[in-house]
Amino acid sequence: MSLSDCNSRSNTQADQSLSLHSLPLFEIYGRKSVRTFFDFSHTNEPKKLDVKYIPQMFLKNLSCISKVKVLSFLLGSTVTFIVMASYILMWDKNVPLFTAIPYELRPVVTPASINATTVSFERSLIDVKLLEKIISSIQEYTSRKVPDEKDVIGTNTHLFSVLPRQFLPGIKSPCWYEEFTGKVSGERITDPYMKNHFGMFSRRFNNVCHNLRANFRQHLTQRDGKHYRLRCLPYFYIIGQPKCGTTDLFNRLLLHPDVKFNTIKEPHWWTRKRFAHNILEGVSRNPSEDHRAQQIITGEASASTMWDNQAWSYIHRDRAETEPPFLVQDFIHAVQPDARIIIMLRDPVERLYSDYLYFTTAEKSAEDFHQKVTESVQLFQSCLSERSLRFCVYSASLINSMPVRLNLGMYFVYIRDWLTVFYKEQILVVQLENYATDLKVAMKKVFDFLSVGPLSKDLETAMTKQSMSNTRRTKDTKLGPMLPATRNLLSKFYQPFNHELARVLNSKAFLWSNS
Repeated sequence: MSLSDCNSRSNTQADQSLSLHSLPLFEIYGRKSVRTFFDFSHTNEPKKLDVKYIPQMFLKNLSCISKVKVLSFLLGSTVTFIVMASYILMWDKNVPLFTAIPYELRPVVTPASINATTVSFERSLIDVKLLEKIISSIQEYTSRKVPDEKDVIGTNTHLFSVLPRQFLPGIKSPCWYEEFTGKVSGERITDPYMKNHFGMFSRRFNNVCHNLRANFRQHLTQRDGKHYRLRCLPYFYIIGQPKCGTTDLFNRLLLHPDVKFNTIKEPHWWTRKRFAHNILEGVSRNPSEDHRAQQIITGEASASTMWDNQAWSYIHRDRAETEPPFLVQDFIHAVQPDARIIIMLRDPVERLYSDYLYFTTAEKSAEDFHQKVTESVQLFQSCLSERSLRFCVYSASLINSMPVRLNLGMYFVYIRDWLTVFYKEQILVVQLENYATDLKVAMKKVFDFLSVGPLSKDLETAMTKQSMSNTRRTKDTKLGPMLPATRNLLSKFYQPFNHELARVLNSKAFLWSNS
């Protein structure tokens, strides 16, 4: 399918278009006027009214008014009074007279209301305006300007000052020896984890630091009267996306004896954590005695690495760039130009619903998801009408404004940006649907990509029998699938992005045509 196919609407949708004359109310009210509550144009009303008759006439007319109309009038008057009072009180706040209703106070969306408005909403928001804008933005999309390496290093000179330009030869992972400047005398040793930021703010990582601290001394190497410890960067990165199976892949890779991960799955930063003790065992011995230990590879599996570049906007608020000038991959490539990148993707429609169910803590429902999706689509449309596609995809303010993470499913934008610094051969894209269907074949591709040997029969059996990790919770499963209206809306929204992704990856599997 070509991108132009996205412009045409299906026959089903065209047949469902609504007009005012097709509504039942038109048959009743289309041929006669309707008297309102304040309609005083009675033809039989006396021309002159005596003052003494007014109270009697008012009471007589009032008795004819239904309770519903009275309540409606009183409610309308109350609301009007509140609105005017709030406006007067906010006179000096420079706020607009009519502002959006806070999200928490918006009416609850029901399946009936959704079904009644879906067709008109899709015609006005998706097919006519947004879809055409997305397609044109994709067609006009150009590769980002890759910053010079010296400029990347200049953003964080301290970080790059402690990282070597060359790594130890003969070791598969990027490792080096770093001098330990703390005190080592007798039984006393300076605590290297005392100021670790993860240990300060994470109880779980604090326990990890405690275990590392207990074994730290035995991992020190002494040479020329100085102490050194082995430091390693990840050999490969599982960079995304969230709710696409990264946790399951992480857990299965842990079964391979040649693969070691960080102390936690997702440190969510370009990590320099404690991989080294696994490799040190082989380095400290004769290489001919333990060649396999030197072939151990290290990995990091932060699912935010692929897309999260919001820190730039927070740190450099004074900068006026319309797009982030530096991305995470620029920093990784500056130090590890040979790094291996693994990306897991799934149908973006399903990914978004799974993301909503997993990360939403308040009351969840298919109706609430639909409301959040429509609001997010409208916010993205507003951004795209004024800014570039890349700006809207990476915009921290837009991401934080959208009630669901709509931008995370725009895969092709992220992948094209990663391809500006890494070769295609360095990036493996795994589709979750194929991964789940044929796990053994998918894992073999991963092992081959990482250049690690096959598993033993016992480990391979254990790997394939291991249940899927991080699956949908029971209470979320009971909520059922998303509404058909939501699925249709999201499918149309993501379709142009999927087409470009399939073109970039040269695979129709990423069209997700069945969604």
